Amino acid sequence: MFDFVKNEHRILKLWQDRDVLAQMRDKNKNAKELYRTLDGPITANGSMCLHHCWGRTFKDAMIKYNTLKGRKTHFQNGFDAQGMWVEVEVEKLLGLNDKKAILDYGLANFTEKCIERVNYFADMQTRQSIRLGQIMDWENSYFTNSDHNIECIWNFLKVCHERGMLVRSYKSMPWCPRCGTSLSEHEMNGSFRERTHKAVFAKARLVPRVIARSEATKQSHG
Repeated sequence: MFDFVKNEHRILKLWQDRDVLAQMRDKNKNAKELYRTLDGPITANGSMCLHHCWGRTFKDAMIKYNTLKGRKTHFQNGFDAQGMWVEVEVEKLLGLNDKKAILDYGLANFTEKCIERVNYFADMQTRQSIRLGQIMDWENSYFTNSDHNIECIWNFLKVCHERGMLVRSYKSMPWCPRCGTSLSEHEMNGSFRERTHKAVFAKARLVPRVIARSEATKQSHG
């Protein structure tokens, strides 16, 4: 019986031994046509779920496809390292119940624990993605909490301000009295709903295509 799992590991080892990423880059290093993607990163706050695998498979397929088409890309992966959910999980691990408890524990100490959690799950998600067959420049993944990423966002806002694209206004924000922080829509209770979506399926008949070899080819192969 064919062992699919064993075969997958064999292919992954083949890619690693042959350094397929380097070969893909060298193949198109002088290409004039570019294909650039900015990975919508997973929050590094747990192991990958099925919907993460689904999205990553599509991204990986598009990058590989455009590489085969001769376009130059950068294979950059990303990790979302910020957000209330990382902090909430760290609170649970430390047995903290409110913002005062965090302040008593120490903001610097609490931040370090959040970074430790992010790094742990970023490593786990990297190994899971590799097992999934995704090819990326894993050593140069970007993290949203890095100084470089934050400085780029500040610079972007600075340019927008200089061009008169920002407007000062007032807007009510949902606020968590326990956390002492503002909430985004998906962090509010009741924002998740079960929905049923209709799906459309199309059937197509597969017609076998037979390619006849020339007489010369037949003779050369006996």
